[in-house]
Amino acid sequence: MLEKRQQLPQEQVIDTDYFIYCLEAVHDIETDKVTEAQKELDKLTSQYEVASIYKTCDTIEGLETSLNTLILDDHNFKNYEIIYFVITGEANSICLNDYYYSLQEIPEIFEGRLKGKILHFSNAKVLDLNEEEAQYFLDIAGAKGVSGYGNEYNGVTSSNLDIAFFNLFKEDENMLTVVEELHQKHYKACKLLDFRLYY
Repeated sequence: MLEKRQQLPQEQVIDTDYFIYCLEAVHDIETDKVTEAQKELDKLTSQYEVASIYKTCDTIEGLETSLNTLILDDHNFKNYEIIYFVITGEANSICLNDYYYSLQEIPEIFEGRLKGKILHFSNAKVLDLNEEEAQYFLDIAGAKGVSGYGNEYNGVTSSNLDIAFFNLFKEDENMLTVVEELHQKHYKACKLLDFRLYY
């Protein structure tokens, strides 16, 4: 089965109407170490034929530059349904190289240009927004939804559940149907990690 797939032309393997854009915070972008997020995204491409772009950042400026490049210069931007953040932090902040930044600063980078997109945070950081914070995030970024997890990493990574979530979106664009299906198929993991969606 795998051998056959490798013989197919590249464009037949990957559905280019649907992309995941992953931005991972690392200690130093000069390091060539392959991260778990990268491995999982490779699996998403090889097993489920979902294309992804992977970038790293180690400063808030790097984060902003990557996001601005994505929004302003990437011709495939309209095809990105999910922007996937693998960044540590507290409930309402992200951490880049030991500096904490308010989560409210992220939507301001997007300036309402995320229409129809979902921002998804891995459980490298807890996502815990009250109704007002969630609404601000969605309104300023212009996003369709913000998703993530209420429980901390504690040795259990969300990467498998993240991949399942992304793959379900390939089949169905209805966010609520996807979340319902995710809970049906991966109930224990959703409960353990406390999957949550703000919309």
